[in-house]
Amino acid sequence: MQQDKSVTQPQKAHANMVTQQVRPNEVLDERVLAAMSAIPRDKFVAPALQGLAYADVALPIGCDQSLLPPTLEGRFLQALQMNSNETILEIGTGSGYMTALLASLAGRVLTVEYFAELSETAQSELAELDIENVEYAVGDAAKGWPLTERVDAIVITAAFENLPEAYLHSLKIGGRMIAVVGKAPAMTVQLIERVAERQWQTKSLFETVIPPMIHAEPKAEFEF
Repeated sequence: MQQDKSVTQPQKAHANMVTQQVRPNEVLDERVLAAMSAIPRDKFVAPALQGLAYADVALPIGCDQSLLPPTLEGRFLQALQMNSNETILEIGTGSGYMTALLASLAGRVLTVEYFAELSETAQSELAELDIENVEYAVGDAAKGWPLTERVDAIVITAAFENLPEAYLHSLKIGGRMIAVVGKAPAMTVQLIERVAERQWQTKSLFETVIPPMIHAEPKAEFEF
């Protein structure tokens, strides 16, 4: 049987990432799967790492930061249940891959990155993909991020030992937030929904370990 030479190795790896890694990890939302099928992940990693772009591993992106594994990103996106008219706040632009996925699922994305170098690279990559519904900011979001109005959803791509209360107040009523809370080796992915002006509901989804938020790292424990 002759192989279809029109399908490149990266395209095959991309398809396998969605069908053999992301979907089997309980990511069944068709909009999320379509977004992950459409956005080329290899575009967001260094040339030397492109052979690993579709593996289910974290990959370095510079500035001592990393791109989260695709199965984790897929589960984050599915839990948020975004609509195409919603505004999303992303804390941690990183490579811009998650930003691109968010932009394809929501109406508007506000994304914040600590490192200007990473933000600039992400802007360039998303521009090449003709993604225009993203606003970029650079700064320290360890204690929250000032907004002119509340948002529909928040996704935080680094861990907090204790989630800043400011993020809870940044949600609209009915808004949702995905955050990884705790410290290694016991971190929990939490889905937090604002159900009233002064009421939030928190659901623990699953355990994972990701790098901590810059300037919110857990304090070292002294042994005597």
